[in-house]
Amino acid sequence: MNSAAAAAACASAPAWVVGGGAGGGARSARGPCGIRVCGLGGEAVALRSLRISQGAAVRRAAVAARAAAENGVAGSGGFDYDLVIIGAGVGGHGAALHAVEEGLKTAIIEGDVVGGTCVNRGCVPSKALLAVSGRMRELHDEHHMKSLGLQVSSPGYDRQAVADHANDLASKIRSNLTNSMKALGVDILSGFGAIVGKQKVRYGKVGFPGKEITARNIIIATGSVPFVPKGIEVDGKTVFTSDHALKLESVPDWIAIVGSGYIGLEFSDVYTALGSEVTFVEALDQLMPGFDPEIAKLAQRVLINPRNIDYHTGVFASKITPAKDGKPVQIELIDAKTKEHKETLEVDAALIATGRAPFTKGLGLENINVVTQRGFIPVDERMRVMDADGNVVPNLYCIGDANGKLMLAHAASAQGISVVEQISGRDHILNHLSIPAACFTHPEISMVGLTEPQAREKADKEGFEISVVKTSFKANTKALAENEGDGLAKLIYRPDTGEILGVHILGLHAADLIHEASNAIALGTRLQDIKFAVHAHPTLSEVLDELFKAAKVNSGVSHSVNEPVAA
Repeated sequence: MNSAAAAAACASAPAWVVGGGAGGGARSARGPCGIRVCGLGGEAVALRSLRISQGAAVRRAAVAARAAAENGVAGSGGFDYDLVIIGAGVGGHGAALHAVEEGLKTAIIEGDVVGGTCVNRGCVPSKALLAVSGRMRELHDEHHMKSLGLQVSSPGYDRQAVADHANDLASKIRSNLTNSMKALGVDILSGFGAIVGKQKVRYGKVGFPGKEITARNIIIATGSVPFVPKGIEVDGKTVFTSDHALKLESVPDWIAIVGSGYIGLEFSDVYTALGSEVTFVEALDQLMPGFDPEIAKLAQRVLINPRNIDYHTGVFASKITPAKDGKPVQIELIDAKTKEHKETLEVDAALIATGRAPFTKGLGLENINVVTQRGFIPVDERMRVMDADGNVVPNLYCIGDANGKLMLAHAASAQGISVVEQISGRDHILNHLSIPAACFTHPEISMVGLTEPQAREKADKEGFEISVVKTSFKANTKALAENEGDGLAKLIYRPDTGEILGVHILGLHAADLIHEASNAIALGTRLQDIKFAVHAHPTLSEVLDELFKAAKVNSGVSHSVNEPVAA
């Protein structure tokens, strides 16, 4: 993330999103499809560094030769670097590591701390808090424990120790990411980065003269910050964003959460597990907008109704005043449609979880005739930046939350890898419909592709039919063994081709299960092929096996050719 962005605030998200930014996970070791995963141990860094260095020299020579041929000069075509990345969050980190693998001389500019929002103020520390909430929720569920034959008495927690756990995890991952880049030869440049002209970047501390460098290619990866609507006064103590909440400086008796997306849902899981009463304030007519409606309905029954949570839908928080002079936090609610005052809530604290806004100010975009759209940097399907006239800006790319395509941290990493593929001479278009998302509540929610309403709209426009199959976690042996039968998996597909359009899961380890479906979409695998895959028994993966086998593809449909489908 860029310096000022870090000073203010940011998987994806989503982001973690929600990010946004997602918005809303950091990457360093390789996972499925080459996307990196959070954390990298010392041994892994050493082995990876050795493996990359052996091949990088050859690739670097090829890059230099290509540059010389194109520019008539030696080295990197007269540039200081083959690639300069502005922002060292998840997207920038993923791009940097892949660039080194391709033999590119690479620098990454970061004004605050390596890791960006995900590692420092997002998905990483939030998972630490959610791990605690999951344990607390289980220990307090006397019925669940007794059903397993277990007895637990008086479970409790140390707030500061919980907060320290989240902070320590962020520090560890941040250190791992920094060490991984240093070990592989990425130059980490400190300061705020801005574009001063074609293939030119200046970086340095705000208010001081900066240093100018040149780069054959530039990637903007500056991320996002929490979005705070007008009328809301944030003091960081009683009215705060997710950035503040992750520090867990207090556990309020009664907290209002403005927004019921990924961020709001996850924090409701944390706060209710630690003893808080939660009130959701949602501007739309239903909770959990953006989720598949059927999954959202079940999630409300499982994640909200049984817990100490109430909610107001169809209302805006038009004004929020922090607690002071002995008065509680005051939230003025107005009808979302009529804008008439409905009521005023008085609570101990308010968490603003209304999404994330791109951090794109001060990047020098005016120097290259680029105009943002609602703050987002316009890009094409190859993440190439577009100028005000609709033309591609040569050698300039934007990835992650700053372009708004999909505000998830791992989406930023995937976009960065895609860009490096392109500048290495291999055309690559990322299929965003294959990128999964997850909400780490207890139980978890995950999804990939289209929701059912989106799929039906697409089918109506393009003239094809869709089918839907579902299976319950109550039919899964492993889930029953864990006494975790609450859950549903849903598959949306085309019976005429066997194409998977979307998969949505609510249940135990849903965030892990979704990747079989996302990889199938990414690889273009059709249901008539994947239904023959073998899953170990008894495992939760059989939830997906049941879905695939239940799908009915029209007779006579040929098997897939395993070619990825571009979005």
